[in-house]
Amino acid sequence: MSEGQVFAECRPLLFTIAYEILGSAADAEDVVQDSYLRWHGAEGKDIGHPRAYLVRTVTRQALNHLRSAQRRREDYVGPWLPEPVRTGPDVSEDVVLAESVSMAMLLVLETLSPDERAVFVLREVFGYSHREVADLVGKTETTARQIAHRAREHVRARRRRFTPDPRTAEEIVGRFLRAAGTGDVTALMKLMAPGVVHVSDGGGRVTAARRPVRGREQVARFVAGVARTSGLGAQAEFASYNALPALLVRSGDRLDHVLVFEIADALIHRMYAVRNPDKLGAAVVPRPLARRRNATWKP
Repeated sequence: MSEGQVFAECRPLLFTIAYEILGSAADAEDVVQDSYLRWHGAEGKDIGHPRAYLVRTVTRQALNHLRSAQRRREDYVGPWLPEPVRTGPDVSEDVVLAESVSMAMLLVLETLSPDERAVFVLREVFGYSHREVADLVGKTETTARQIAHRAREHVRARRRRFTPDPRTAEEIVGRFLRAAGTGDVTALMKLMAPGVVHVSDGGGRVTAARRPVRGREQVARFVAGVARTSGLGAQAEFASYNALPALLVRSGDRLDHVLVFEIADALIHRMYAVRNPDKLGAAVVPRPLARRRNATWKP
């Protein structure tokens, strides 16, 4: 198998690892490309296991990137949300992968230290052994085990699960879209859980709520107001992002935002509106995601 073929086969796995560590598709692409260049530059060296070499390189590059990114996020204007990735049905069929790339999980991972995040992702999502994880992140096996235990307990205490039936989700989003398009606040409220939360990420680049909007009536009125100004009902397209139901909302020829829904028991519990243009550049492009099938973490 040629060098290019090996890399192409590994690329979905490499991108998924980098994305889950970083929460940014653009940064993950940069890390994957840089790792390929490093691998290509190592041609002639004795690399007996190209896949292991690439995973190790991507992991360590992603960790370096995350440490600098965390400092930038401290100065972020308004709520920070992960960069949304467009996903296909195959991702939703893998329960572990689907939960690991959900907005809720990625936001929980943001509360971990860089080492905890990388170790959790590699061990619990991708199924690497503690010995393999230790090698990938440059730690001793004992240290890797301690970090993994600490990260797992942290995530267990904070994660939420949303596994809607795709047909039900599409129906609810369709009803949401019709109600928003007509400004029907009462109909919107009927679709929402009492504790519903709407989070907007404009990054200081575009107009967005600087704080999460909470409560059924407040969120319904906020959504109706946004719909009046953005033409939500007329320019929205149903899609799947981060293995969750979502809407692509356009303003003319420009993608205005991606609105991702968490739905449980036929009610909307959370909405994530990613409006920062820096996070929408490649949002319409489907992303092939992959993981090893022997993951130990059971959601």
